[in-house]
Amino acid sequence: MTEEKPAKIYRAKPTPGAKDPATPKAPAGEAREGQRIAKLLARAGVASRREIERMIEAGRIALNGDLVEHPSLLLKNLTGITVDGKPVAEPSPAKLFRFHKPNGYLTAERDFSGKKTIYDVLPKDMERIMPIGRLDMNTEGLLLMTTDGEFKRQMELPKNGIERTYRARTFGDISQNQLEELYRGITIDGMHYSPITANLERRTGRNQWIEMTLTEGKNREVRKVLEHFGLEVSRLIRTRYGPFVLGDLAKGEIDQVRQHDLVQFRKSLK
Repeated sequence: MTEEKPAKIYRAKPTPGAKDPATPKAPAGEAREGQRIAKLLARAGVASRREIERMIEAGRIALNGDLVEHPSLLLKNLTGITVDGKPVAEPSPAKLFRFHKPNGYLTAERDFSGKKTIYDVLPKDMERIMPIGRLDMNTEGLLLMTTDGEFKRQMELPKNGIERTYRARTFGDISQNQLEELYRGITIDGMHYSPITANLERRTGRNQWIEMTLTEGKNREVRKVLEHFGLEVSRLIRTRYGPFVLGDLAKGEIDQVRQHDLVQFRKSLK
């Protein structure tokens, strides 16, 4: 009886002198030898780099039928790469979409507790797109989505300082002078938040709308900052992300950003 030959496992070559061979550094000639498989797959819209790393650990990604072991494997292209046994096409130009996320939906692909996600709202025949950043379940408004995982990562990096603008309906007492304290940044419960521009809009009694522009987008940042001032947030809407605005896009609707506008914006990124 012939013994079955085990599948070959692809490992990245460690840099000489690397302390931990399990997580090798990319060789100095990476630009000449190719790009990391995780980066290529992210650009192809398979998933984010982090998710691709998990997929590799789970044995879901192969090269010419043999398992890939490490996300730093260098490749010139995606020829022979499969995910769950299905071939992966070479990256096409990135696409960007504006989506008006309704209140009550998670920004996630699936939720094992049964909560509804944004993918329950998106068209069923939509190509695979990934959210850029997140809006929590009870926040509505502009959610940018893309086919390109590398572009997604660029948009989310704090160092790029991309502005996000929110409008919050709040209840309580607040003055413009108090809000201007946020221009210098603020620390709440040990967490520091970078400078925020905040403007008090129309007020009816103790109810008011506040517009806030920030660049970090930390978890529940707007709500935590407003609650720090003793305000109750009853509604939160993101109206802008970078140069892209919500405008009159209806709840649950999605449209594609013009390719020219996307190209021009990407040229402005660091």
